[in-house]
Amino acid sequence: MTDVTATVVRLKLSLLRNGLRQSGGRRAAFVASAVVALLFAALQLLGLVLLRGHAHADAVAVLGAAVLALGWAFMPLFFPSGDETLDPTRLVMLPLRPRPLVRALLAASLVGIGPLFSLLLLVGCAVSVAHGAAGYGVAVIAVVLALLVCVALARTVATANVRLLSSRKGRDLAVLSGLVVAVGAQLVNFGAQSLGSAGLGRLAPVADVLRWLPPASAIGAVHSASEGAYGTALLQLGLSLAALALLVGAWARTLTRLMTSPDGSTLQAPDAAVRSRSPQGGGLGRLLPGGRTGTVMARSLRYVWRDPKTKAAWVTSLAIGLIVPVFNALQGTGSIYFACFAAGMLGIQMYNQFGQDTSAFWMVATTISSARDAYAELRGRALALLVITVPYATLVTVLTTAMLGDWRRLPEVLGLSFALLGAMLATGAWTSARFPYSIPQEGHKNVAPGQAGLAWIAIFGGMVAAALLCSPVIALTIALNVSAGGDAWTWLLLPVGAAYAAGITWAGLRLAAPRTAACLPEILTAVSKG
Repeated sequence: MTDVTATVVRLKLSLLRNGLRQSGGRRAAFVASAVVALLFAALQLLGLVLLRGHAHADAVAVLGAAVLALGWAFMPLFFPSGDETLDPTRLVMLPLRPRPLVRALLAASLVGIGPLFSLLLLVGCAVSVAHGAAGYGVAVIAVVLALLVCVALARTVATANVRLLSSRKGRDLAVLSGLVVAVGAQLVNFGAQSLGSAGLGRLAPVADVLRWLPPASAIGAVHSASEGAYGTALLQLGLSLAALALLVGAWARTLTRLMTSPDGSTLQAPDAAVRSRSPQGGGLGRLLPGGRTGTVMARSLRYVWRDPKTKAAWVTSLAIGLIVPVFNALQGTGSIYFACFAAGMLGIQMYNQFGQDTSAFWMVATTISSARDAYAELRGRALALLVITVPYATLVTVLTTAMLGDWRRLPEVLGLSFALLGAMLATGAWTSARFPYSIPQEGHKNVAPGQAGLAWIAIFGGMVAAALLCSPVIALTIALNVSAGGDAWTWLLLPVGAAYAAGITWAGLRLAAPRTAACLPEILTAVSKG
């Protein structure tokens, strides 16, 4: 056991060392990230220590341990390449038994910046609530136990999803990690504002529940021991110890199954293979129209579901389009017109339609020989976008209206949202043909080198043009709201906005079609550079 553990720990150190030897840039990035992470951890440790004696210090400490465990559980799913030892299938050919291997991998998991960061944070949580000899004695045990639970939780989750992490869906998760960070930042900002107005006392009800859930229960045991509730402290430590035993046991069972069973993730069932031969597939595909329009819609929707970059862009737009109006409404500072943000965020997806095809656009280009073919192609892509955008924009608008209680303005806001969406579809179709650019398939960049100017012109120029195209509906909305008795007619803005959106979209597609048909070689060259 000792030899295996020492060997795996040395392997982890060798992987870290050899990775840093690859280039000076990688070494600089590692050192910079390590300094920033440890500095942040040190500041958190200092802040928690200064919190000693505060009435709600225990709530902050317990919640901090719970959030740390949550991060350990999900970070391996979003950053699978951050630790090469997360994939135990690389050791499948070695004569190793699962339990010694589990202990060795658990020890190796304690090597790195992440475990050190977590250790400093857990020490701060324990010190902030520890008082007396009993409290500090339990704190030592609690910190070690909580750290082991966090690491075992990460390993169990990673091992159970190792097939996913090494597949295309795993790469999808890595691309979507930026969305998680963005949404998480909004949630943290909202929570900080809420705590700033209501105080730390708002955390107490949540902490009362979390102090009985491992590994936060270990930090709760420190507070209980400091208060003289030794029986409660022992029970809370027992919960964390039991969680550690269960996680290690589940990890060992999953590891055994993973290293002794064949990988069937790439096998396709016969009925699935038959369905895949269908031009439009099953499910939603059966509801789409026939001919080229339905085929283009099915292809576009399949890109949204399968292509990592396209999926990331859509999910980000869906999330931000909901967060902005809803969070502003929750804070009491929002306006119902913020609901138009949902249609605007999704309308951006119409820009650079051909760039998402990358070099595969040549297959589409071979089917376009006239402006009529180009119009059918653009119409199918626009309709695929509308399948998602119209119900989503309606849902966000209704939800924002319900939160603000301003039902009288629902028709006009929906009309404005539809008009904005139509204008963005029109300008997006034209800029897709006039300013196409490539989207690299690897990495996190959304624009190929040398094409940033095209992207800025296409997106921001198109958005300005869309705003100008919406000006008639905006002017009508303002006129009805400021005129005497105009409120009785604001309901007309819904059908007017919908009709205007349909007309402007049709006009935009018609204008973009000849340009698309005439410039196919230039478009193909531009979108294939990534």
